[in-house]
Amino acid sequence: MPSPRPDVFRNVLGHLPTGVTVVTAMSEHGPVGMAANSVTSVSLDPPLILICPASGSETWPLIREAGCFCVNVLAGHQAELCRQFSRKDTDRFAGVAWHSRACGLGLDDALAWIDCDVFAEHPAGDHTIVVGSVQEIEATRRELQPLVFFRGGYGCFAEPTG
Repeated sequence: MPSPRPDVFRNVLGHLPTGVTVVTAMSEHGPVGMAANSVTSVSLDPPLILICPASGSETWPLIREAGCFCVNVLAGHQAELCRQFSRKDTDRFAGVAWHSRACGLGLDDALAWIDCDVFAEHPAGDHTIVVGSVQEIEATRRELQPLVFFRGGYGCFAEPTG
């Protein structure tokens, strides 16, 4: 059976809502960061997550060099911030308030922060699966809703009922 066309694959998987994050690190060249929505938990013991940067990413090699990174879970009002961290050839940190964390930069308005060491990398088609060993974790903004990517656009998650 032939593989689905890329446009059909993207369209169908677009029906799966994903959280939106910005992955950051402090490189020898200064702060670096990239938007990422391919983030998931892998293991509780030991605590592991994964992110999936594009193979052609110019940012991932700088984060890899740092050896660790911080996943910033974005809030519903941060869609433009996600777009800012998706652009090339721009100062992605322009106008962004952040603070130092154990493994990267915490964006001040994020819902949560996950600090990780790079644990493993696996090539996977046009992306790389990066497993992060969680070192520190914090969530302090419970009053805010998360930013969600769904069917090619941004939205918010409503609190579940019942």
